Amino acid sequence: MALFVTCLTDTLYPAAGRATVEVLERLGVEVVFPEGQTCCGQMHANSGYAAEALPLVRRFVSVFSECDAVVAPSGSCVAMVRDGYPQLVRAAGEERLAAAVDELAPRVLELSEFLVGRLGVEDVGAYFPHRVVYHPSCHGLRLLRVGDAPLQLLRAVRGIELVELEEAQSCCGFGGTFAVKNGEVSAAMLADKCRAVLDSGAEVCTALDSSCLMHIGGGLSRQRAGVRTLHLAEILAATAESA
Repeated sequence: MALFVTCLTDTLYPAAGRATVEVLERLGVEVVFPEGQTCCGQMHANSGYAAEALPLVRRFVSVFSECDAVVAPSGSCVAMVRDGYPQLVRAAGEERLAAAVDELAPRVLELSEFLVGRLGVEDVGAYFPHRVVYHPSCHGLRLLRVGDAPLQLLRAVRGIELVELEEAQSCCGFGGTFAVKNGEVSAAMLADKCRAVLDSGAEVCTALDSSCLMHIGGGLSRQRAGVRTLHLAEILAATAESA
């Protein structure tokens, strides 16, 4: 199995990447890290730079085409590969590349999908004695349709108190460049999400995507709310020894 670490994890949230590897290796999965990997091209495509995204699609296919499974701690980047790539390459008339994307894309999985759907595992041996709320990110919820796989994993964590998030399916307002181009709307959506997190009484807010957690965490930090944000992988990697 190959780890696709993603840009945001690599540059800003490496702990989520390390935790992903720790959880997988604890379950006996052999993890490799193809060093040729780069950005998936989502930022380019979402900003209207389709031509600039295409070389990154080709590189992704070249780097990961021989892997039996590609796992990423990011629903957003996985959704780009599985949903965005087919649209992008066909719009460009790249039929040969489209065939390669179609062959590879089903093997590219978000972490909770891989654990629950591919390995059939819910209990990964985690221990995390804290009050936690889960935010379902838009890409995982609407494009990947991971369903309650993340919640199944969280419910199996020993010591955890999992609490409900009001209007959980509402977007946090990040949306990549959306937060830049539509700052006021994004800030209003973030305020609603932070209010829901605080109303839950949680100590920790978790999600599949570091991008959502960066946005939510920034809002909570500015309020001095005392609520931490942690990637799902970091909770699943926690044990009694590390608590």
